[in-house]
Amino acid sequence: MVEKKVRIPEAGQWPDKLALPALAAGAVLTTVGFLMAFLFAAPVNGAALDTPELVNGVMVTHQQLISQKIFYFHMPVAIVSFVMLIFSAYYGIRFLTTREQRFDTCSRVAMELTLLFVIFTMVTGDLWTRFEWGVWWTWEPRLTTYLILMLIVIAYFVMRNSIDDPERRATYASVISLIAFVDVPICFMITRLIPSSVHPVIAREGGMTPDMAATVLVVMIGMMLVAFGLYRLRFREARLAERLQALKDQLED
Repeated sequence: MVEKKVRIPEAGQWPDKLALPALAAGAVLTTVGFLMAFLFAAPVNGAALDTPELVNGVMVTHQQLISQKIFYFHMPVAIVSFVMLIFSAYYGIRFLTTREQRFDTCSRVAMELTLLFVIFTMVTGDLWTRFEWGVWWTWEPRLTTYLILMLIVIAYFVMRNSIDDPERRATYASVISLIAFVDVPICFMITRLIPSSVHPVIAREGGMTPDMAATVLVVMIGMMLVAFGLYRLRFREARLAERLQALKDQLED
């Protein structure tokens, strides 16, 4: 009788050494971006109302003032949530084609970071909407499609916690990550397909002034580094837990 050999996950990878430096650099850049938002970027930039406008039953007549600074963090965390979801879908495909547990772990950790940044995006977006438009929520196209994305991500973890079989759980999780990925281009392009005053198209000529673009870029790089550092630390923790379980199974056999 041939014994099945237990595959022991690796103890770590070389990118893990970059996790803490990336977190430190990300924290510094994010702090610099915060200071730039208040000290470098102009007090009022970008979207503003030329005439009074009715938003969800509330007449809005003011321009965006100090609370517009939320934009410099809202946009970067939203982009990072999209990037992490793309990685989750990519590793989901890798798992479906190879059935290697490592790729399921990669996809799961990326989805955990997706959920974290999705929450940040919703919180900063709601604050911005409340302060500038007088409402906590409006069924505007971008908000609606992003809410759907958040619900799919939450459903991903509900599913993972409700299925015991590892192979079936990983398969379903990979499929859900792909479904969530489909919503990414929809969220990104919806304001171009359905123009919205709440979410104006800013990536165009005249959409952002140089001081705005520089501030957004600094915060964006900082958030990317933070996401990378968190991903590597969480992935290493998950793989070490899997390695410990594999060693226990090997001893029991």
